[in-house]
Amino acid sequence: MTMFWGYFLCAMATCVIIAGDYYFKLAIEDGDTLLSGKALLGVALYAASAALWFASMRFITLAQVGVAASIFTLLALTALGHVFFQEKIAHRDVIGISLAIGAVLVMARAV
Repeated sequence: MTMFWGYFLCAMATCVIIAGDYYFKLAIEDGDTLLSGKALLGVALYAASAALWFASMRFITLAQVGVAASIFTLLALTALGHVFFQEKIAHRDVIGISLAIGAVLVMARAV
């Protein structure tokens, strides 16, 4: 059960980071500076995710956190780009995501 919490907290940290990325992208598309409200909100979300990242490492190894965060980020950013910014998903993206999921499965071992 502790592995569940590690991956859950890692996924939550990733969601918070993705929210930060969303606000960064909005700021960039609006031509804002790094000191704009949207960009500063993105920075604050990045900072908030650090606490969740820290908590996740109490339950799973650093290697597991790294691989899980990478796949969670990859999936979330791909979905975000496709849904909100009409970015296309190429065949190589699908292959990369499949390989990343395989890496998570390999790394998700009992500690």
